[in-house]
Amino acid sequence: MIYLDTSVALAQVLGEDRRPPDQFWKERRVCSRILIYEMWTRLHARGLGDSHAGLCEELLAETALVELRPEVLARALEPFPTPVRTLDALHLSTADFLRSRGDKIAIATYDERMARAAKALGFSIAEAG
Repeated sequence: MIYLDTSVALAQVLGEDRRPPDQFWKERRVCSRILIYEMWTRLHARGLGDSHAGLCEELLAETALVELRPEVLARALEPFPTPVRTLDALHLSTADFLRSRGDKIAIATYDERMARAAKALGFSIAEAG
């Protein structure tokens, strides 16, 4: 299962040069529900809310979203092996929660800081182009 970081989701919706190959999108994807808020906030900040709404809604509909459960929020309060930002802590805590339930998770991210933290937590990094 691939944990979809916002950096990869936005690259796809915005049609950036660096984005996953078609095969990537055939994999089972999961993310924290905060992906919704990150996606829309960034699209609106760029004035792209209307023009990219369909692409954004399609990507979100095809991604399993995990609620910010108490266990996830509690993990985000604990230290991480490398410095992380708040939203990254919530994403990594969500991935860690899924792993604790027996799911094999690979993190898909273009964010180097997020990738370092994910590797330090023992996650593999998914090939995302």
